[in-house]
Amino acid sequence: MEFLMKICLLFLCGLISHFVNMIFQKRNQQCYMLGYECFKAADDRKLDTDACVKVVLRNKNLGLDQYRFLLKTIVSSGLGEETYGPRNVIDGREEFPSENDAHAEMDEIMFSTLDTLFEKTGVSPSEIDILVVDVSLFSPAPSLTSRIINRYKMRDNIKSFSLSGMGCSASMVAIDMVQQLFKTYKNQFAIVVSTESIARHWYCGKEKSMMLSNCLFRNGGCSILLTNKRNLRDRCLLKLKCTVRTNIGYDDEAYGCCIQVEDPQGYQGFLLTKNLTKAAAKAFTGNLKLLLPKILPVWELLRYAISTLRKKSTKGQNLSFNLNLKSGVDHFCLHPGGRAVIDGLGKSLGLSEYDLEPTRMALYRFGNTSAGGLWYVLSYMEAKKRLKKGDKVFMVSLGAGFMCNNCVWEVMKDGLEDTRVWEDCIDEYPRKNLVNPFTEKYSWINDECLNFVRLDD
Repeated sequence: MEFLMKICLLFLCGLISHFVNMIFQKRNQQCYMLGYECFKAADDRKLDTDACVKVVLRNKNLGLDQYRFLLKTIVSSGLGEETYGPRNVIDGREEFPSENDAHAEMDEIMFSTLDTLFEKTGVSPSEIDILVVDVSLFSPAPSLTSRIINRYKMRDNIKSFSLSGMGCSASMVAIDMVQQLFKTYKNQFAIVVSTESIARHWYCGKEKSMMLSNCLFRNGGCSILLTNKRNLRDRCLLKLKCTVRTNIGYDDEAYGCCIQVEDPQGYQGFLLTKNLTKAAAKAFTGNLKLLLPKILPVWELLRYAISTLRKKSTKGQNLSFNLNLKSGVDHFCLHPGGRAVIDGLGKSLGLSEYDLEPTRMALYRFGNTSAGGLWYVLSYMEAKKRLKKGDKVFMVSLGAGFMCNNCVWEVMKDGLEDTRVWEDCIDEYPRKNLVNPFTEKYSWINDECLNFVRLDD
């Protein structure tokens, strides 16, 4: 009997020790955000109405039908007149970009955001343990991570990763990678740099489905500093609660709906097909099935389950019920991919115009900056003083693959109000009128009697 009691006591001690270790292990695996900085180009890089028209009219491959298509697309894109284009496009060299154009574009984005990030956080480049750079369309040798390591003279044992080909959702892939590494390595600093190469990928052909990218994508990017050091948690802005990644590349339609190809004339560009909306809905739905149980309270999930059973039992009678996402999420940081993308996500999630405002304004002011886009939306929320301690921020990203990669952050402190890239204009937002001036200035393109005269001019 005494022997059995000792065995039980040892078993109980072992069980307690196991749970204690699990608790401490989980505590050591947290992912905190110490800071982030978005890129903002010089004013002479703005693609306003007149600048865009100059770029369009330089393309001698376009006919009247293509001009009309571009007018309609630009007007309905949701972009304003202050987005930024690559230097070679502004200078009229988009048809023959060089390797130097691509490197200069990346250097400006990466180094300016990193310089500011290191200065603001007080963390030295020599302290960085993990470096992840995601740029989908530019993968030089040496890599962009090596370029950063060389510039800042980082340590020789730094763990570096270069991600390519993942489109607009790449930033969430990079964040998830850092979180996984934090589970193995303790007391780490990690940097994630998210941007896209536009300089070498401006489409100069006439295929409508490939011209869309020129109307939407603009220069931008962000550098983010992450850590799992618990002694720094009081300095952190956000804490990562969970991430879910979904890739439906097995579906041929989804795989080909957002893809880099050459057109029949040999011009390289990004093809966006009509199947993109369908692929996005499929990937997003699959992602939510895994994510929502992690972020919504049990009572909300129970209500949804009961209502679903009641709906089935009534054989199609009108007893529809949707999950209340705001029971577990306070802010929605959606990918600013375009007006149609924002409208679709907003409708699917049942969001109000107040919820969609940060995404709409980020698209209007900076355009679709690919993987860096989410951070302009977050910065808008912070500049508008929306974020309070304990709030949950739901980030939604969609990208080539086709992928949907989402995550949820928790705000760690009150008083987040850094205006960052919105400093000189935040008081002007939200804009009530998002109508693009193209409608007024270039509506003559649709005039059957006068358009040939104007085109000659």
